[in-house]
Amino acid sequence: MTATEYEPIIKVIEEAYEIPHLNATRKISALLPYDYYQTNKRYPVLYLQDGQNLFNPMAPFGDWAIDKSLAKLAEQGMSDLIIIAIDHGEKERINEYLPYYHPRFGEGKGNFYIQFMIEKLIPYINGNFRTLPDFHNTGIGGSSMGALISLHAGLSNPGVFGKMMIFSPSLWISQTIFHQTKSFKPLQESMIYLYAGGQESPEHLPNARKLDKIIREKMADNHNIDFYFSVNELGNHSEAHWGVEFPRAVKWLYFNKK
Repeated sequence: MTATEYEPIIKVIEEAYEIPHLNATRKISALLPYDYYQTNKRYPVLYLQDGQNLFNPMAPFGDWAIDKSLAKLAEQGMSDLIIIAIDHGEKERINEYLPYYHPRFGEGKGNFYIQFMIEKLIPYINGNFRTLPDFHNTGIGGSSMGALISLHAGLSNPGVFGKMMIFSPSLWISQTIFHQTKSFKPLQESMIYLYAGGQESPEHLPNARKLDKIIREKMADNHNIDFYFSVNELGNHSEAHWGVEFPRAVKWLYFNKK
């Protein structure tokens, strides 16, 4: 087979999927394994934020090119994964990904967004695609503000998201996320993949190292956390670097490979 034959099947679930919790609509897409329709297999799922930036090379800030990464992974025998890409709310993005009060941005709507995912979107995906719907096979991830809301979702719903892909999280926005991590009580083994670049804003890597320290301290007392911290000293706050990190995180979270 050629590399292109391993590319995932991109299926637009809906251009304007209703989010009653936010009184809004969003485009939601599924990236299915290249051989999805030739098998009866069930697959783990990863829910990713900022869908506009994941596999559209014409995106304003570039893209992660996850379709190309998934094809390369499939070529290496790692194709068993469904990605659900949820577009962000454009000018509403920060507010909808913000789970806390912030003096500049006000009361964030992040908890309503996560409520939508848990109450409506995840049941819809599990009902319409051949998924493995259990905790260990349900992941969430994103970058920047998308990473912040994903981390918050995993920490505050310890029975829902068993895997977290956290790239360059906007930890500067509130100290609450650190307190929340300290009080995290996973019910089963939770996997957390954290990434930060050394050329992001001055506080990004130090904040990620602070989070790393908190998680490692928790691991000493709680064996239900599996954690990996990746640092690229030359990495800046961009889709290009998150795209490079994506297949590494997928291998570790879903295929037990570093």
